[in-house]
Amino acid sequence: MTYDHNWQLDSIVEQLRDARSEWRSAQGRTHEPGDRELPSRTVMKTIIEALAGALFPMRLGPPDLRKANEDFYVGHTLDSCLNALLQQAVLELRHTHRKQPLECAELRQRAEDIVRRFAAELPRLRRVLDTDVMAAYHGDPAAKSVDEVLLCYPGVMAIIHHRIAHLLYRDGLTLLARIISELAHSDTGIDIHPGAQIGESFFIDHGTGVVIGETAIIGERVRIYQAVTLGAKRFESDDQGKLMKGQPRHPIVEDDVVIYAGATILGRITIGAGSTIGGNVWVTRSLPPGSNVSQASLRNQSRV
Repeated sequence: MTYDHNWQLDSIVEQLRDARSEWRSAQGRTHEPGDRELPSRTVMKTIIEALAGALFPMRLGPPDLRKANEDFYVGHTLDSCLNALLQQAVLELRHTHRKQPLECAELRQRAEDIVRRFAAELPRLRRVLDTDVMAAYHGDPAAKSVDEVLLCYPGVMAIIHHRIAHLLYRDGLTLLARIISELAHSDTGIDIHPGAQIGESFFIDHGTGVVIGETAIIGERVRIYQAVTLGAKRFESDDQGKLMKGQPRHPIVEDDVVIYAGATILGRITIGAGSTIGGNVWVTRSLPPGSNVSQASLRNQSRV
């Protein structure tokens, strides 16, 4: 049995077409769209899952994988996901240069060069991620094994995504990088902009609500907890009142800093090496190395 709900789909489809046309006209996109113009979030999710499996095959790879077939699996997986990444890179570069289109051969060559450099970085990336995994294991007394950390901890998942995204971001594939970071954000509640520079042995404990801005610089052996924000204090504008892009506006956190839950650190300030920032404090000024800031210390300062 079929039902006629009289959705008036013809009219709705027509109105949606008009809405798309209005938006494209307002954005200066007057050409007729042909094939897909933008990268696919779905494809990028598949690529990231495959890359994670290739980086950690016996933990994040397929459940039936055996060590005897490890190299074959890694090689086959990398070949597949790097070719898929190449196609997504071509889409982003074509979109980036849509106002001054490049020749197809040049466009593809640029994409191939970026993906080739990315692939060459994967062994180094694996070693850096090992330091992050060990930092999580040693930094959390509840962790029973490094395997538990890698399989279960949202902070580790977020940093895997971030380190992959950062490689693409610094090589100009900023849209693909942002898609990757938002996939991690959706899964973990941890929001790390792919432009952020993060040193080795980085650990986010619990993680929900963590925000790390685009121009943040984080040193080595830094540990932060849930709901920490490394954000901007203000946004500079140009003469026309438009926000200026890419300005250094987020904190610099030096080596061996611990930032506890709920702390908010804003602006282009420096948190000196070895400092401890207590929970729920608000920091907008630079701190020298070895500082220890808590709500109690801030209250005492306000009474002086």
